[in-house]
Amino acid sequence: MSETFRQFLRALPDFPAELPEFVPGDAPTDPAELFRLWLDQALAAGERQPHAFSLATVAVTGQPSSRMLILKDIDDDGGWQFATSRASRKGQELVANQCAAMNFYWPSQGRQIRVAGAVRELSADASAADWAARPRADGGTNPAWQLYAVQPSEIEFWQAQHSRNHIRHRFGPGGRLLG
Repeated sequence: MSETFRQFLRALPDFPAELPEFVPGDAPTDPAELFRLWLDQALAAGERQPHAFSLATVAVTGQPSSRMLILKDIDDDGGWQFATSRASRKGQELVANQCAAMNFYWPSQGRQIRVAGAVRELSADASAADWAARPRADGGTNPAWQLYAVQPSEIEFWQAQHSRNHIRHRFGPGGRLLG
């Protein structure tokens, strides 16, 4: 049975027939600008929720976990913002280990963006403003709500290629191009 399932999985299509061209030498040198460009292209291609990403954190025991969240902003300090309750599993994991990784995936484009680095808590005022701006917020407050920012030590833009020679365009700390 497992060989049949394996064959079934291998027969599924990996990427759409048409993939966008990506020439790293022509890309913006600012990773936030390149992200915005790819986000616009994902929207134009009909990608649903292109601002959704998988956030990976690690518990004090070393157990990794991931879940889907929504990107809130990319701030002037280069922080990639998201929010959650401090009482949630991810909130507790961020207390134990202030590092995380984000992964955006846009299958219609054959694209992924990985963002990894240290996580910092943003101010109580910024967190309260984010809570108040949530859809269907009751106008009240939630003192457990916390806005965070990943300070990237690495950002990788990944473009699928049918040849399997996928393109990886990497940035290091401070948006320095790694090649």
